[in-house]
Amino acid sequence: MSKNSFFYRNSLSIVLILLMLIFWAGQFFTGWKTENKELAEEGRRLLSFGQYVQSGHFIQATFENWESEFLQMMLYVLLTVSLRQKGSSESKSLSEQEDVDKEPKPHPDAPWAVKKGGIWLKIYKHSLSLAFGVLFLISFVLHFYGSYKDFNSEQMIKNQPAVGVSDYFF
Repeated sequence: MSKNSFFYRNSLSIVLILLMLIFWAGQFFTGWKTENKELAEEGRRLLSFGQYVQSGHFIQATFENWESEFLQMMLYVLLTVSLRQKGSSESKSLSEQEDVDKEPKPHPDAPWAVKKGGIWLKIYKHSLSLAFGVLFLISFVLHFYGSYKDFNSEQMIKNQPAVGVSDYFF
């Protein structure tokens, strides 16, 4: 394979995306099978693939998983910036200052935020942890939404009335 080929230059991303899709498909099929088994036991109509993708069960399961992953990654990034661990390749030196600790200086090839400075530089310097924080919050909200939707589906199966968001939350 040529070092200039798209697949060579992007093989890590391609493999990770493929693995994520394979495991997500596994989660989908096992969740779909489990949900349909429970519906069959209740004498309810089974869900198609398309119906299951939109179900609270699938949404809740997916974003509960992603929520914990994004929280772990955000905390990992934040903690590795300020804490040290002897022998860890991810840790900063225990005794010496490193280049990453120095304030970036604007130069012609510097990113826009470095040239601009101020709040833009501060956001840029924390962009990875901010990105994981935003992804965590989005996953948290979608996990809640899926859980709420799944709860109301179960309420309908039990011939109970659906509840509003505030009633479910509290």
